[in-house]
Amino acid sequence: MKTRISNILKIIPLLLAALLLASCQKPLPKSVKARQSKETVTFFFHGYGSSINAEKHMAEAARKAGKTNEVLMATVGWGGSVKLRGKIQDKPKNPVILVGFQDNDNPDYHRDGWYAYKAIKTVQKKLGFEKMNLVGHSMGNMAICYMIMDDGGKKSLPVIEKQVSIAGHYNGIKGYSANSDSPLTASGKPEHMDATYKDLLYLRQVYPKGVAVLNIYGDTGNGSDERVYNNSSRSLKYLLVNAKSYQELRIKGQGGQHSQLHENARVDRALQKFLWN
Repeated sequence: MKTRISNILKIIPLLLAALLLASCQKPLPKSVKARQSKETVTFFFHGYGSSINAEKHMAEAARKAGKTNEVLMATVGWGGSVKLRGKIQDKPKNPVILVGFQDNDNPDYHRDGWYAYKAIKTVQKKLGFEKMNLVGHSMGNMAICYMIMDDGGKKSLPVIEKQVSIAGHYNGIKGYSANSDSPLTASGKPEHMDATYKDLLYLRQVYPKGVAVLNIYGDTGNGSDERVYNNSSRSLKYLLVNAKSYQELRIKGQGGQHSQLHENARVDRALQKFLWN
């Protein structure tokens, strides 16, 4: 009898600890539970050496225009850990996720693609969505492309509905690649390909069907946005043979300068119309 009482006394502290732990674990907000894949989440990815700050103008413009009421920030650490910040709305409208890489100047595009994948999966686990839009500026587009090539075949990855490329450098960067201004055929294929573009040819096999694509590039007057030749940006067309639709928008003048494209009111309007109208 004494042994049984002694055993019970030993168990009681464990039960109390378990109850205390359960009471401290906060459940997901009702707004998160209620989403159940109803919302299409839009991710923004910044360029080389940049940060979430480069994406804030476009997100704020969308919020002011009434296109979204929820803008969250996801920071991806060097090891792939993701911290999500921001207020989750009870009734979300077109949620926007601004993604930032701590390792923001890594020229290993496979690594960048993995960072993008980690951001998407972490947010998916938190918000429970199944459909997404992807927006990239400069190297952010490479992160998107390599994420699709490396991880796009995973069934758990949300379905891509729309993709927006801004200032993409698919066939190389001006001054760094001899082929970046290569002439394009009618199909968008460069006559001379950069080594990275040859890697990207794999997209022709694995790019998901049903994605609508908008390709925005700048022309300050010399066939480039001062950092990327228009032909390099426009070479995206050849890679997306499976896309549902593909359209281009050229932004002329100083507003089309490489870093000004994500601060441009015309780009804001084009994004909002394409993504949410």
